[in-house]
Amino acid sequence: MIRTMAALLGLVLGALQAPTSSSSPDAWQQAKPGRAISLPEDHRSHPGYRIEWWYYTGTLRSTNEGRRFGYQLTFFRIGVNAAPPTPSRWAVRDLHMAHLAVTDVGASTHAAAERLNRAGPGWAGASETAYRVWNEDWSAALDGTEHRLTASAPAQGIGLDLRLRETRPPALHGLGGFSRKGSSPGNASYYYSLTRMPTEGTLRAGGRSFAVRGSSWMDHEFGTTFLESHQAGWDWFSLQLDDGRDLMMFQLRGRDGSVDPRSSGTIVAANGRTRPFGPGEIRLEPLRRWTSSASGTTYPVEWRVALPGEALDLRVEAVIDAQELHGLASGITYWEGAIDVEGTAGGRPVSGTGYLEMTGYGGRPLGEVMSRSR
Repeated sequence: MIRTMAALLGLVLGALQAPTSSSSPDAWQQAKPGRAISLPEDHRSHPGYRIEWWYYTGTLRSTNEGRRFGYQLTFFRIGVNAAPPTPSRWAVRDLHMAHLAVTDVGASTHAAAERLNRAGPGWAGASETAYRVWNEDWSAALDGTEHRLTASAPAQGIGLDLRLRETRPPALHGLGGFSRKGSSPGNASYYYSLTRMPTEGTLRAGGRSFAVRGSSWMDHEFGTTFLESHQAGWDWFSLQLDDGRDLMMFQLRGRDGSVDPRSSGTIVAANGRTRPFGPGEIRLEPLRRWTSSASGTTYPVEWRVALPGEALDLRVEAVIDAQELHGLASGITYWEGAIDVEGTAGGRPVSGTGYLEMTGYGGRPLGEVMSRSR
């Protein structure tokens, strides 16, 4: 019953690098077209699939000072053994990882923390019967019709206690929520977003607590194998524009720098209607780059984003460059942070806020750990 981070990290790496017959992709369900997304039921856990995450990001301002913050709270479930050989509660079927990060824009600081646990005697989990995911005292759950997020990392001086409301229908990405990520059968996920959620509560940054209000974005994605072995990682954008539109897009990058034809996105109108688009309809151009002194990894922290079919020409830039999550116990390093948006929509000025995630710029290519051919 060893519960050290080192032991759990060993289990994560073992699960991702050397699957047994029970942890191989064939032991889990594969994402296939035709499965309907139904809410609130699909907020819950889907343990038949090997990989699942619940992702919250948002832009908040303190109600007294107008001070701006970005936040990220993410819960991951990683399948280790679909059929553990023993029914013991200590048997490791899934590992649960959670990340909390807060960006204080005015102070130009970014702080992050991580939880990594097996289920054990309630240490972490994800319910199949009601929407609740937790990792020790961090949790996301439905409280009536509101999403309730709670997490605290005193050592990093950050935390949050937020309530989020669903005001728009879910944006179903890809083909009705079926989002293909590769050419191999099963390299896909079920994927939906709640793109503009009014949010209020308290947030802690730099050891201080603030009453805050703003807007959040939730992603929920689940599947078994996501990427091809030759894919290095992805660039993912969530944008909330001041003309009422929301935009999600991602591009999958090959190790040779090529963009995979499964890259795609969704535009959400102010009335909640959605339109999917493919890689031929969008142009993503990296501009300014920043190199992390912690990991040595270089990321593009400023981009040009053009969607001609929507008459959108945007410049996206990190609010502060140093928003890398590095040195966490899981050994995972990636860039995830708050961004500003400026540009034109139909020739008229438009602005907005959002979040950008970039993976696979350093370390092991994600295609090696999220594909069928590992």
